[in-house]
Amino acid sequence: MSNFMMLLTCLAAGLVLRRSGHLPDGTHEVLNTVIVFISLPAVILLHLHHFHWDAGHLWPVLMPWALFVIGAGVFYIAGRLLRLPPSSVGALMLVGGLGNTSFVGLPMIESLHGRDGLGLGLLIDQLGSYLVLSTLGLAACSVYGSDGRASVKDIVQRVARFPPFIAMLAALLLIPVRFPPVLEDALARIGDTLAPLALISVGMQLRFVALREHLRPLCLGLGYKLMLCPALVIGLLWLIDASADMSSRVTVIEAAMPPMIGAAVVASRANLAPKLVALMIGLGVPIGLSTSPLWHWISGVVLN
Repeated sequence: MSNFMMLLTCLAAGLVLRRSGHLPDGTHEVLNTVIVFISLPAVILLHLHHFHWDAGHLWPVLMPWALFVIGAGVFYIAGRLLRLPPSSVGALMLVGGLGNTSFVGLPMIESLHGRDGLGLGLLIDQLGSYLVLSTLGLAACSVYGSDGRASVKDIVQRVARFPPFIAMLAALLLIPVRFPPVLEDALARIGDTLAPLALISVGMQLRFVALREHLRPLCLGLGYKLMLCPALVIGLLWLIDASADMSSRVTVIEAAMPPMIGAAVVASRANLAPKLVALMIGLGVPIGLSTSPLWHWISGVVLN
């Protein structure tokens, strides 16, 4: 409960700080840089270093890939039926098809399932959500955006230079090496800044403008991300008679996450309906903080 209160408090603090006028515009970008270059790599190094892979983790990692592909099909068809502009369709594919499996997902996993689930959550984020964004997401930008076509070389370079991805490789390569206690303690303390900084940054980005103009695509995107995605995952787990173990519960939590902030940044830079993207983040994050615990509870009932 204390972690959940921390989520709401930091989210509200970010909103208050933005409205107070005491911070310059773009402060959230500074916080995101600190998170990406310092906080998130520390969490990855600490938790993935102790993580033991087994074949059962393959399906959770594939989950973001499957949901993105399904979402791309849904949004393409809906865009044709609703006659949405291409920029809105591209924005929905990126922001509606990818969940915030790190900035919001990791603290939510810790709140609902404890620290033991963070390693799997990091795998889902790094090998799932981020790689989807860096490959299929950039491909969607090249089709629907205005920043040109991304080459294979560009995609590989973006992945290779991303600090959390480098930290993931280092953590996996260093599994045989035992970290000294002083290093683990330092990484833990640095990693503890991830959740509050990320949620303060999210709060600073909350925008509620142009709601009426983008109501239909907004409802479509949030409906898919917050309702259909976790329902599809729970339904699949039920069909294969999966148990309500840590792997299943963490997978459901990550599937229920609100739209991905990183995908929103990529979509905005490609000029994919920036106002719609802002609404997806601004409304999706607070709604997702309420709906994801509900889906976690539903998964426990259905899979027992």
